Amino acid sequence: GTGRPVDTVTGFVERERSDASPSASEQRYLFDISNLPEAEEVTGAELRVLRTLPENRSLALSPEGTFHHLLLSTCQSQDGKESRLLDSRAADILDSGSSRWEVFDVWEALRDERERPLSGKLLCFQLRIISDQSGRLLPPRQLGFSKPQLQPHERALLVAFSRTQRKENLFKEIRGKIKALGNPPFLKPPDPGQETYPKRRKRRTTIAARSGSRGHGKKAKTRCSRKPLHVNFKELGWDDWIIAPLDYEAYHCEGVCDFPLRSHLEPTNHAIIQTLMNSMDPESTPPSCCVPSKLSPISILYIDSGNNVVYKQYEDMVVETCGCR
Repeated sequence: GTGRPVDTVTGFVERERSDASPSASEQRYLFDISNLPEAEEVTGAELRVLRTLPENRSLALSPEGTFHHLLLSTCQSQDGKESRLLDSRAADILDSGSSRWEVFDVWEALRDERERPLSGKLLCFQLRIISDQSGRLLPPRQLGFSKPQLQPHERALLVAFSRTQRKENLFKEIRGKIKALGNPPFLKPPDPGQETYPKRRKRRTTIAARSGSRGHGKKAKTRCSRKPLHVNFKELGWDDWIIAPLDYEAYHCEGVCDFPLRSHLEPTNHAIIQTLMNSMDPESTPPSCCVPSKLSPISILYIDSGNNVVYKQYEDMVVETCGCR
């Protein structure tokens, strides 16, 4: 990788494959990367492959010895493009008493694939193992790689680290979900005419009533300030694709911006003039608005429309301060 800042981590699980014969001299891993947005700059990528203890330890302890070299390359493409070595390392097949994940740096392959003008959406890697003792190719399957009938959590994983070139809109992902799931009712925006969430509405009105309960008339309205707004993704029906967090405190801005404006509300010059005009003639000029002046991000772990697990930082999700604008 390049060590640049990252705001998105996407995990691609390898595609279903027909099990190679136990004596095959290489193991291939195929990934569909079509859901990686073009606008994102990939800053790093790694391939994680599970190595289990060899089923037949006597075979692993053959005259070839236990010290080997793991070589990870791109696959030779159908258009004749040669395979290219991406990463290699030495490994002792018996150096671990349990299963472990081998991690290979594959950033160059992912970067080059995306730069090709007519690049396909499938990325293929091949693993070969060479005996340190004899220089011969050894079957990966016999040395604990790619056992048959893998469970979903044992499949190889391609992890891409990227950063978005512009601020990501959460609703872009929601639209993608609606498309993938065929307009499920829980993802459609609520009809303003229908009380979809009566409980939420009730709670909102009690908050509003509470904030404006000091006496009567104009003085009863609170000045512009930050108020609670608890967002529950489960209530929104999004818990089948958002993994975490299932809820968070977003806050909202509420209250009046009346004259004289307080300095902590950091009013713009325009807001000061507008508030002054409103204080002189409320009929001709509306008051300035109480809005978020500073927002902060949260990170969301979710399943995208291609069924990949994504960890992404979304900007402007939490109100930090309110101001008059």
